[in-house]
Amino acid sequence: MKLSIPSNAEKILRILEKNGYEAYVVGGCVRDSVLGRTPDDWDITTSAKPEQVKKLFCRTVDTGLKHGTVTVLMEKEGFEVTTYRVDGDYEDGRHPKEVLFTSSLEEDLKRRDFTINAMAYHPDRGLVDLFHGMDDIRNKMIRCVGSPLERFQEDALRILRAVRFSAQLGFEVEKGTEEGIRALAANLKCVSAERIQTELVKLLVSSHPDYLRKAYETGVTRQFLPEFDICMGTEQNTPHHCWTVGEHILHSLLSVRADKVLRLTMLLHDIGKPEVKTTDENGRDHFKTHGARSEKMAKEILRRLKFDNDTTEKVCRLIRWHDARPLPEMKQVRRAVNRIGEDIFPLYLEAQRADMLAQSGYKRSEKEARLNGVTLCYQKILEENQCVSLKQLAVKGKDLIEAGYRPGPEIGEKLNFLLEHVLEFPEDNRKEILLSLL
Repeated sequence: MKLSIPSNAEKILRILEKNGYEAYVVGGCVRDSVLGRTPDDWDITTSAKPEQVKKLFCRTVDTGLKHGTVTVLMEKEGFEVTTYRVDGDYEDGRHPKEVLFTSSLEEDLKRRDFTINAMAYHPDRGLVDLFHGMDDIRNKMIRCVGSPLERFQEDALRILRAVRFSAQLGFEVEKGTEEGIRALAANLKCVSAERIQTELVKLLVSSHPDYLRKAYETGVTRQFLPEFDICMGTEQNTPHHCWTVGEHILHSLLSVRADKVLRLTMLLHDIGKPEVKTTDENGRDHFKTHGARSEKMAKEILRRLKFDNDTTEKVCRLIRWHDARPLPEMKQVRRAVNRIGEDIFPLYLEAQRADMLAQSGYKRSEKEARLNGVTLCYQKILEENQCVSLKQLAVKGKDLIEAGYRPGPEIGEKLNFLLEHVLEFPEDNRKEILLSLL
């Protein structure tokens, strides 16, 4: 098998070999190349020790000397070069107690997580596949290298990574590996929120975000997102729905594009439904105020998983308004854009469509017609550059001061008065008209 590798990566291999060391590209870059995907980065494994690597290259960064890793800079590219190593005992479910360097490529590959990530490649010697990673790629299978229990005890994050790779590649999780996940899922409690967040986002923006179902079935989500597990068991006896809250969430993830904010919004948009669920005398379920409850819970969850403030704010705002249904009339849509926010209104429309597509077919044509009408109104607002916020208002605070108003709360009140007028009559958004209104 012939793989195409970057010229600078091959240059590093040649320099190491010329000086008497073995070297291969390894891991994810080999896997992605075999699959016809573009690797994010190219990692190199070598028999050379870190200090030997540093002597051979002019520009290096001490990325992780303790674990044998040096980043070699070639032009503007960085390549992580790591010494063949054998990991000692893992005491914290994440880091080996000690790292021992070895001269054996096999020993190095043996410590890796999954067979598809335990392949190495050299332009002259070809593919080194000691654990049948190619067979698992052909069979679309995620399988641990060696014992799943050992691999997952070494680093509990691998439990979530197995599901994430499954979602990204559309692969099944091999039976023994899945059994290991079920047995050790609770070990995820030892993993930092930041690392879990990274894997969760990769899963959500993958081609198969609904594979989160496998994380639920194997007890994985129970460790970091127990609210979702409750949703999976919450029925929705209402004509608008045909699945549990959790299954509705999974279907909505499939109905929206792979954007981090949108996928997080759909994951959490109904997370509060179980807490507000009521059932009337006819046996019909109701979820009044679920938007506000979901927003509150989403904020707590996103903070718990250490998401940044900007992502948290946008997701929570979308959840707050995800169930708002303005009529397809220009005045109503202008007010909706003002209320929801210009920055996220297009995302709000996408979230509403995904929510609708994950519901039953009950009144689908009416729901679709309303949403299409709102979308057309919004497009017209953009085309005509109609004012929907204070920053678009033709009059600013300084204009009112020049007109004789004193700086202070009154300025804000007058500007809001003018904005309310313009939301009703967009053609009046001209400085002379607005000043005359005052």
